[in-house]
Parts: sequence; structure tokens; C-alpha cells
Amino acid sequence: MDQTLRCRCKIWLVLCVFFICWYFMIHNAKWYNLSSPATTFHHHTTPIRITDSTVKTSENENTNHDSITGEIDWLHDADQMRALEHDLEPVLKKIKPKPEKKTKRINETDHVKKMKPKRHAKRDKISVIKKTRPEPKPCSGRYIYIHDLPTRFNDDVLDDCRSFSKWQNMCPYIGNNGFGPNLGNPQRVFSRTGWYATDQFMLEVIFHNRMKRYECVTNDSSIASAIYVPYYAGLDVWRYLFDHNISSRDALSVDLAEWLREQPEWKTYAGKNHFLVAGRITWEFRREVDEDDAWGNKLMVLPEFKNMTVLTIEKSPWHGNDFAIPYPTYFHPRTDNDIIDWQGKMRRHRRRALFSFAGAPRPDMEDSIRDEVIDQCVTSTQCRIIQCSHENQKCYKPVDVMRLFQSSVFCLQPPGDSYTRRSTFDSILAGCIPVFFTPGSAYVQYMWHLPKQFDKYSVLINEEDVRRKKVSIERVLARIPARKVAAMRNEVIGLIPRVVYADPKAKLERFKDAFDVSIKGVVDRIENVTKNYTSSFDFDERFSWKYFLFGSVEKHDWDHYFRDSMNHKVKPADAEANESR
Repeated sequence: MDQTLRCRCKIWLVLCVFFICWYFMIHNAKWYNLSSPATTFHHHTTPIRITDSTVKTSENENTNHDSITGEIDWLHDADQMRALEHDLEPVLKKIKPKPEKKTKRINETDHVKKMKPKRHAKRDKISVIKKTRPEPKPCSGRYIYIHDLPTRFNDDVLDDCRSFSKWQNMCPYIGNNGFGPNLGNPQRVFSRTGWYATDQFMLEVIFHNRMKRYECVTNDSSIASAIYVPYYAGLDVWRYLFDHNISSRDALSVDLAEWLREQPEWKTYAGKNHFLVAGRITWEFRREVDEDDAWGNKLMVLPEFKNMTVLTIEKSPWHGNDFAIPYPTYFHPRTDNDIIDWQGKMRRHRRRALFSFAGAPRPDMEDSIRDEVIDQCVTSTQCRIIQCSHENQKCYKPVDVMRLFQSSVFCLQPPGDSYTRRSTFDSILAGCIPVFFTPGSAYVQYMWHLPKQFDKYSVLINEEDVRRKKVSIERVLARIPARKVAAMRNEVIGLIPRVVYADPKAKLERFKDAFDVSIKGVVDRIENVTKNYTSSFDFDERFSWKYFLFGSVEKHDWDHYFRDSMNHKVKPADAEANESR
């Protein structure tokens, strides 16, 4: 029994040896030189015959061995097994494969086996890198640091709201984040929500409240792209505009300049990375002489503020550091749908009048074209008018103003005490195409918010031609093709989101409002200025309007509009409320 078991074990050993031998012979022997695929060993009278099956090789050189069949005719006892081992010994020595080929085959096999885990490991490594690599921060390049000013520069100014105007109590207008009293929707002129009796000079309060909720405010000034100074410059000077005391008008501005110089954030760029919002026209901050009868204060003449970027509702064409942003309107949307619904309403609105005008005359201003504009409107059957005066209060009622503009195709915007008017943005809000008489009223002002192709959304009529009665406003407007008018109106309605200040308690997803556009303009401007530490310009600052609008100070067709250069003076109206009417 034991002998039989030993015999069986030896048989299996021999089979294994045969298998190994034939495996290397298949891969190393040159079979095409052999006379037959069979190999016979002769020693005994009965041969041992091993027959190889067909070998199939794929294109990838992966060999598949289907079967190896051996015929053993005699294996009966231990003596035969020993004889077989003796016979096989010289044969195994002869067919022993070369080491390099064996190593190569083994290496190829190992390589195939190891490739997959290596590839997976690489892919997994890349995947890990992708997961762990920090994504670009949405606020990168948009961080803003807000100076924590003493309350005398902002909150205390609001507490003195009764001194803003001599003609009416302005305190109700600082409520609702500077939006003023809620209008509702009387006579269905407005939409259901978002409409307020917003005063045109409340920009500083509106902007500050939006900035408090700005998503990219940072407490680390070192990573800030811009630094905001929440000083209510316009409301401060408003208290003293009609007082003959320049010391009171200048006091807070001079105080702020001293305060800023002591801050570590100021010393890095000497204020070139700072900006503030002044919610009145630039001329009320550019008093160049220290005389009590001179108009305004000297905020923007102080060296510290010349380095800063100053946002105003009207800029100077002859200075390079102030930039105009839209006057506040009555509409402050909370959602994208508020804007979309209003735009749809303005597109559907029926407009019966060719053109309209809302404003007051300027009898004491020799160069004003207001009287001629009013005369042409009154005598035309295609024009509607609201004349502002102490007796006629319709000009100060949002319902009447908006209803007038909604019923008109074109809205006339002649200069008043200065180049710009709040009425321009009321007309855009109503889908009414603005008609300007000087590029100083919009084109060189709101370069961040309005298209540079001004003829896409507005009409320009030379004010000199109007003054000399050489042009009929009605005839100019009536000759514009209907298709062109429709395209212009569509462009105007598309501008609505960019000229309104959204409610700070909500966030627009689809649209950028006037605040968003202004912040981008500030960040881009400061990035450009801080690349060169000096405060000098590569162009004559008197021609800044040409440089910022066209990128050149070469001679231009609009030069005659700006001949007055820096000698431009603002003559205040008898009633302050008429300033932008």
C-alpha cells in the first residue's frame, strides 16, 4: 500500500516535470525547424509520446494554452519510474531555456501584472489631488476692507438730518436703508414691491448699507483689493451749503484727512487703494478758494483725497480721480423676477407721446437751453410736459413723473444747474429713450454703467443748435426709423438692472445692479493705479474725459463741449430741490 502511494506521488512529480519542460519548449523552441510537432524519447522498447495541442497567439501576444495531453503507456512499478528519471535527465539539460529569455518573459509577465495597479494608483493619486487642491476663492481679487470710522463721520451726520434742507424735512428719507418711505403701487404705475420715495442725494446711505452686506468684506486689510471709507461727504456738506462759513463746510473733511493719515492701511499706498462715495455732484467738493461766498467745500482739493477714488453722482470731465455712478431711482428690486417683470411691463407699455420733458426753467442762467426746450415742447402736439415750480408739485411726485415717462418714446434731458440729471435714470427705468444735448450729461459720466456706443440707447442733439433755434427737436426725433426706435428702446430696457440699486436684504443672481458694477469699476481702477506708485498721469488731466472714454487725448469732435475746462462753475438754483430737475 505504501509502495503504491509512493508510486502515485512520483507519477504526479513526473507529470509536473513534463509540464514545465514542455512549457519552456513551446516558448523557446523553433518548431518550424522540426519535422513533426511530436517528440519521442527512445530508451525502452515502449516509447513515451507527448503530443502538443495547437498554440494560438493573439495580437497582444498573450498565449492561451488550451490543453497539454500526455500519453504514458507504461508506469507500473518503482523500477520503471527510476529508469524514466534517468532517461529524462539529459533531455532536461538540453532543453533548459536561456536565462535572459526566461528573465525577459518573467519580466514581461510581471510587468503586465503590475501595470494595472500602477495605473490605478496614478489615477487615484490624480483624483486625490483634484479633491484636495483648493478651488479659486470667489472673492479673490474682490475683497474690500471697511474702515471703522468714528461716528461723527456718518451716523452722527444722519442724526442731524433736519439740517439737510431748508425747504423740507429730510429725516423720513434716510429710513429703509436710505430708500425712504415705501410707495406701494398707486394707480398701478409701479409694480407690487420694491418702490420707494428715494431722494436723489441718499446715495451714501444706500451704498454703505449695501457694503455692509457685501459678500467679500474682509477684516484683513492686507488681502483687500480696495479699502472703503464710509464718510457721508454729501450729507455733511449739505448742512452748510447755503451758509457763508467755509470753516463749518470744511471741518469734517479736514478732520477725516488727518484721521486717515494715521491709519496703517493708508501708509501702504498713500491712499491710492482707498475709495469713498460722495452722493452729490463733484463741484460741491471742489472749492478752490477760501472765500465764504465760494460754493461747496474743498474735500476733493485736499492732497489726501486726490489720491483716492471718489464716486459721485456727477464727475468732472477735467479731473482723473472721480467717477460718476447712477443717481438713486425709486426702484429697488429684491429678486431677479422683480426686474424681469418690470422689464416686461415696460416693453408692453403703450407710448402715445413722441417725447416729453419734466423740469424747471433756468431764467438766471444765460447759457441754459431750458427755456428753448420748454418752448418747443409746449408748441408741439407730440410732446407732454411737467413744469416744475413751487406751485406745481407734480414734478416731485414719483407717480406723476414715472407715468409721464412711461407714456413717451423719448425723454428730453437738457442740463440744469450742472451737466447731469436724476431724471435721466428715471427715464431709463421707464423704458423712455433719453435725449441729450451735451455728452457731458451721460457719455463722459457713467462710463462703467452705460454703453460707449451712445447711439444704441440715446439721441444727441447739439445744444448750440438748440440755443440758436437752428433745429427742431420734434423733427429730429420723428425722422428716426421705427425699427431703430424699437431697437433703442429694447437697449434702454436692458440697461435697467445696471442703473438701479437693489435691496441690500436680498441678492440678485442673474443681474448685476448699479452697486455691483460700481464695485467692479473701483477694484479695476485701484488695481490699475496701484501698479504705479506715483499719483501722476501720463496725460493732461484736463483731457481726462477723452482719455477714459476713448483712450486718447487727440483732437475730438466733442472738444467744443468742454472748452470751459476747469473754470466750470456751478450756479445754484433758487430752490435746492430743482437741482436735478
